[in-house]
Amino acid sequence: MSLPYPDDLTSLVLRTDFSDDGAWATVQAAIDAADEYAIATYVSDHRFNDVRIEALVTENTSAAEDEQVVTMFLADSVTMTDPAHPLLAVDLYDEPGRTFRVPVQWFPEISANLSIANMDFAEFADAADTSGTFRGFDDH
Repeated sequence: MSLPYPDDLTSLVLRTDFSDDGAWATVQAAIDAADEYAIATYVSDHRFNDVRIEALVTENTSAAEDEQVVTMFLADSVTMTDPAHPLLAVDLYDEPGRTFRVPVQWFPEISANLSIANMDFAEFADAADTSGTFRGFDDH
């Protein structure tokens, strides 16, 4: 299972829950509405249905260095059912397997900063609240 690669300067949003196509469309619309620029590369491929983070880490580690994905955002069952549509951010490079939740409103800031390496995954993960959700740097 090779991992998809995001388009230039966008973040990979990988659908892992296929229980509700309408919810997936809503998540995509919310992400697209959060910023005036394209900030996401969407992947909806049934081979990633309920994929485990460990499998993503293993696949990424075995890929050639220039084909490795640094970070991805999963649209899992929580994303699809929670009204805030919090994506699951997954570090695949520095601390493979480390995660935190990202409500859609914060996705543009995180995506932009990670895509240009202005900030590291750990800076956002360390700022997550006790529920493991990033809600900005002033609100935790």
